[in-house]
Amino acid sequence: MVCPAEYDLGEDIKVVVMSVTEGDDKPLKYPALFRVARHLLINKVDLLAYTNFDMEKAKRNALAINPELNIIVTSCIDGTGVGIWIESILTSIV
Repeated sequence: MVCPAEYDLGEDIKVVVMSVTEGDDKPLKYPALFRVARHLLINKVDLLAYTNFDMEKAKRNALAINPELNIIVTSCIDGTGVGIWIESILTSIV
């Protein structure tokens, strides 16, 4: 999660990946990262039932920092949102 968000690394797009197991407070802890990102992946949603992660709070805080964020909920275990994420990548780099 912590990265040099303030620096241009030559990337085409900036993406934030946060996990439900890390907590829903990440947008408030790392606002610079969320401010410059184009996409936010909220990953490991297959574990949501085992955490106290508040999905709506996380989305609300992220969008308060960057209203343009494309938020995609994903799980690499069951494939939730992976197709949407692939389409977003292809759309973003064209």
